Amino acid sequence: MELTEIDHIAIAVNDLDAAIDYYSQAFNCHVEHRETVEKDGVEEALLRVAHSYIQLLTPTRPDSPVAKFLESKGEGLHHIGYRVANCEQAIDSVAKAGGRLIDSEPRPGSRGTTIAFVHPKGSFGTLIELVQE
Repeated sequence: MELTEIDHIAIAVNDLDAAIDYYSQAFNCHVEHRETVEKDGVEEALLRVAHSYIQLLTPTRPDSPVAKFLESKGEGLHHIGYRVANCEQAIDSVAKAGGRLIDSEPRPGSRGTTIAFVHPKGSFGTLIELVQE
């Protein structure tokens, strides 16, 4: 298994519209995709940067992982998403390397992707999302 590209850099924010406005004004970035992911309790906006995205995330309910992140750490870098050719193989590779998985099976993500998360305690302090398009 190998990483094929950086899919996105996720940034947790309190006010999604304010963050979108900032990125639009400061960097001329515009929303290419916006979606609410009910299962994860987040609303996201994806702003294209070359072949990757900046993913702005805000919670839609107080018990979501992003709400808990904002409460404990404040706004900022939440996770990095790496593109993989096969999410199931990537999960197996992470497990064999001693990584700690949040998702032991691939699951649906936004934009029709297949995803799985790797716990930061098994990946040198960084929450990783594996993304199969």
